[in-house]
Amino acid sequence: MTAFAVLLAFLAGVLGAWLYLRHATTALPVAVTTAATAQALAEERERIYADLHDDLGAKLLQLIHTANDPRQADLARAVLQDLRDVVTRSRGEPGTLGDVLADIRSEATQRLAAVKITLDWQDGEEIADPPLSQQQALHLFRIVREAISNTIRHAGATRLRVRVDATAQRLTLELSDDGIGRGSAGRGRGTDNMRERAKELDGNVTWRDATGHGTKVILSVALNDAAEQAA
Repeated sequence: MTAFAVLLAFLAGVLGAWLYLRHATTALPVAVTTAATAQALAEERERIYADLHDDLGAKLLQLIHTANDPRQADLARAVLQDLRDVVTRSRGEPGTLGDVLADIRSEATQRLAAVKITLDWQDGEEIADPPLSQQQALHLFRIVREAISNTIRHAGATRLRVRVDATAQRLTLELSDDGIGRGSAGRGRGTDNMRERAKELDGNVTWRDATGHGTKVILSVALNDAAEQAA
């Protein structure tokens, strides 16, 4: 393992440890948490958010800009995006499907451009835009991020096409690359996590051969509960 990978693993471990501690403090029974304690915890979390963004974020940015291999830089970039997801979700910032898709597209554009892969984003004019819960948004981000990671690290692709179809009840995303085929999808924790997250969204994710050659990832998830959860 390279020094770069060791440092990246360390930063990811720090983030994971903080998530565990955050869950432990926010999961306290209501009866145990007084108003003063709750305020103190909220202030401490805000301080930790700032420290995470300023300290870990700065280190990850340095890794991105100093990495010799574009794929290593992408690993650091993915961890940085995970960090930003955690902070955004923890602060409860609202959003709609359109907001989430716009952020996903922006992130995908940056990641793919850095490794010279062309993004072809296709969506219709009549895309539904229901509100999403923070959990729904996070699952969508993580599923698409892992699919793009597989394209960057394993597919040998030069182009990725993303097709979006959304009604008030269901979202379907198709990500098709022109790489080496379904072998690039892998058989590991990343793809298992994608399946589990899709289940959490009352949906599924599948892998197929793309037209001609390459891999197609099809994500289909329910949206009918989004408005109820956000109401």
